[in-house]
Amino acid sequence: MVIKNAQFVISNTDVAKCPAPTLPEFAFIGRSNVGKSSLINMLVNQKSLAKTSQKPGKTRLINHFQINQEKDKPDTGWFLTDLPGYGYASVSKTDRDSFQKIIDSYILKRENLQCLFVLIDSRIPPQKIDLDFLNWLGAKGIPFILVFTKVDKQSSNKTASNIAKFRKQMLTTWENIPQQIATSSVEKTGRDEILAIIQDILDGYEDEKVEDED
Repeated sequence: MVIKNAQFVISNTDVAKCPAPTLPEFAFIGRSNVGKSSLINMLVNQKSLAKTSQKPGKTRLINHFQINQEKDKPDTGWFLTDLPGYGYASVSKTDRDSFQKIIDSYILKRENLQCLFVLIDSRIPPQKIDLDFLNWLGAKGIPFILVFTKVDKQSSNKTASNIAKFRKQMLTTWENIPQQIATSSVEKTGRDEILAIIQDILDGYEDEKVEDED
């Protein structure tokens, strides 16, 4: 897939105020400080489309970006959604609960959501908060891909070891584990794989739309 353009559309806390669900949508989520904004910027080849920060928890809204919109054709391309992180350690329980309600509402109600990319920090052991979130997605039947971030920060052996530990932990509750991709926003590792997945889903989406029209 070639990213021709990417533009910010809207930010909000209410799924009912998201753009009309007329385009296929792909969302990205992970714990705070997992490198989500950097990954999104790497995917679209822009330095600051998604706002990055050294302070965890920068993303507190549902942020929509429209990708590959054709000139003068507003209902073309697809949406990339940057979701609030889960598991903020530095905010109040009330705020954490508020963020979680935003996330839950979006994931369960956004009818045009095609796939959720769940980001996991490749440098650390399996975390209960990540595993609990994945189990919740599984219980709700939400399709997702595991994206391990920051692989440039350590050796390939260490990355492989940590991913293996994560897989082993998931297999205590899962029969089959969704696809996993190792990524680096610095080295652009995993970019082609993520975009290829999106393209495959878009191709299927277009085929279904043609069949419905017939």
